[in-house]
Amino acid sequence: MAKIVVLGLGAGDLQQMPLGIYQKLIKSENVYLRTKEHPVVRELEKEGFTYHSFDSIYENNEQFSDVYQEITNQLLNLAKENDIVYAVPGHPFVAESTVQLLLEQAPTVNVAVEIKGGQSFLDNLFQAVQIDPIEGCQIVDGTALQKVELQIRHHMIICQVYDAFIASEVKLTLMELLPDDYEITVVTAAGSQHEQLLSVPLYELDRVTTLNNLTAVYVPPVKEENLLYRDFGKLREVIATLRGPNGCPWDQKQTHVSLKKYLLEEAYEVLDAIDEEDDDHLAEELGDVLLQVMLHAQIGEDEGMFTVDDVVAAITEKMIRRHPHVFEAGKLNNEDEVIQQWDEIKKQEKQESGQEVISLLAGVPKSMPALYRAAKLQKKAAKVGFDWQEVAPIWMKVQEEIAEFMNELKQNNTEKAFKEFGDVLFAFVNLARFYEIDPELALQSTNEKFYQRFLYIEQTLHERSLSFEDVDLAYLDAIWEEAKRM
Repeated sequence: MAKIVVLGLGAGDLQQMPLGIYQKLIKSENVYLRTKEHPVVRELEKEGFTYHSFDSIYENNEQFSDVYQEITNQLLNLAKENDIVYAVPGHPFVAESTVQLLLEQAPTVNVAVEIKGGQSFLDNLFQAVQIDPIEGCQIVDGTALQKVELQIRHHMIICQVYDAFIASEVKLTLMELLPDDYEITVVTAAGSQHEQLLSVPLYELDRVTTLNNLTAVYVPPVKEENLLYRDFGKLREVIATLRGPNGCPWDQKQTHVSLKKYLLEEAYEVLDAIDEEDDDHLAEELGDVLLQVMLHAQIGEDEGMFTVDDVVAAITEKMIRRHPHVFEAGKLNNEDEVIQQWDEIKKQEKQESGQEVISLLAGVPKSMPALYRAAKLQKKAAKVGFDWQEVAPIWMKVQEEIAEFMNELKQNNTEKAFKEFGDVLFAFVNLARFYEIDPELALQSTNEKFYQRFLYIEQTLHERSLSFEDVDLAYLDAIWEEAKRM
């Protein structure tokens, strides 16, 4: 069976290399290096060490993933002819993608992979920056850094920061979490005679001249409270503290029921911020809505029913399940097809869960604003054909309902007039839906228009040193007409 023996060149000088690794390198004929850019290689060359390197592959590919895969392919092909030795910087199991690819793909082509070990750069780096990783340490790949994976409360070691381009990408990712001037340490050739430590503000990371394949970046854990305000875990701690034994009396006494009105209030304030087109205000109001979610989740956790993790898991799973055209094979052409698929998936979910569907309209919340709920009920009924196809009969229905309302008023039948007025509004909602007008938003627009015009009346009276008691309706109506022309 063909075999590839993988050796680690260590993290620094030749004197740090284990004797067994050294002898294997010197005595082997078919030695391949991922890169020759390593201080040990230069020292071994003086002793007559011969090898082949894959450095040229880096120049021929733009993506590191392509580089590593091509190296792996060549190694597997070479091993079919002769057993070979493959040497990588540091330890084969530390920040070495090609080794992972070999272990995954070699069995499929009947090639054995034997790992001999080597010295990792981590021990020397821990010593260089004087940290104890037991306090919490995260080691990540600079060539594939993802903001969502980073833990700013832990020591963070970012390896494989080969050059200014990677350093720039790392810098930009970190700057989404940390201040531009946050102090970091660039560590090159840790543990060797060429070791260099350079502490710089984050924004200067890609300007450091010592970057090479032996460079790692150390990011110390965040200690300042205000820098943790963007961290979701910090928000969770704050809410737990407010609800805890030494927390806020108001927060402690809240229940799911007592918080209902606040959730509605905060949602309406979000709508106001959207209408104002004020992004800063919108961010603030969305935070208030998130506060309500966090309070409900904390109450659920206090009662042993659910946690915010369950909330996040539920919505994440639902979004993936209801978007198979995004997360699975398949494609939808337009919004209507997406909505149709969404409804079909919801129906299937209820069937699978054993929920009895009492009515097609059952899923419309009773607590929705009345105009919104009317439009929603009508839209659901229309999906199964219970709808007018032309606008003329809708106009007739509106006129019919108005006539019935006026008739009850003439008869001084207050209770029936109340119900008929509701029918009038419901008919107008149907008319709005036909013309693709959102009735709730339309009425909100009119409310705001009334507010601004009435405010103009108040301001005008104030400027004229008058009060409402000093003028009659005709006077006020004249100012109203002025406001309309504004």
